[in-house]
Amino acid sequence: MRQYEIEHRLTHRIKRQGLLHREAPPSYSATIHEAALRMGFGGPVVTRGQLKHLIDMSELPQVTVRVVPFGAPHFPTTGQSIDYIEGPVPQLDTVQLDTHYGACEFLDAEAQLSKYRSVLDSTEACALNPVESRDFIHRITRDI
Repeated sequence: MRQYEIEHRLTHRIKRQGLLHREAPPSYSATIHEAALRMGFGGPVVTRGQLKHLIDMSELPQVTVRVVPFGAPHFPTTGQSIDYIEGPVPQLDTVQLDTHYGACEFLDAEAQLSKYRSVLDSTEACALNPVESRDFIHRITRDI
């Protein structure tokens, strides 16, 4: 990936995170597989910082973080990042998929939304609750 592509993605993600710190922030829910928490990209110092940031964000009242541990009975997705953006008008909901070639794909057809909502509901059902998830991330951070 080229430097300008990395900078563009980083800028976009920082702006997106800023939404959680504004007045009257939206609700945000993340479900993360244990494998993603243990990847270790950037080495131990970077990984610890990322996990600490995740713990800090999970303590915000509008943020829910759930972890799917390796021991979960099933994992109903391929591991692809799925962002499901929903609002007060369900017909305007959108799914954003990050692609391997750097672009984002946006889906908004009712059948697609229903499929991805079902996948996310199944994933959340096999995840730890938010308190257990936060404790789990703390343990991983200590082990690094």
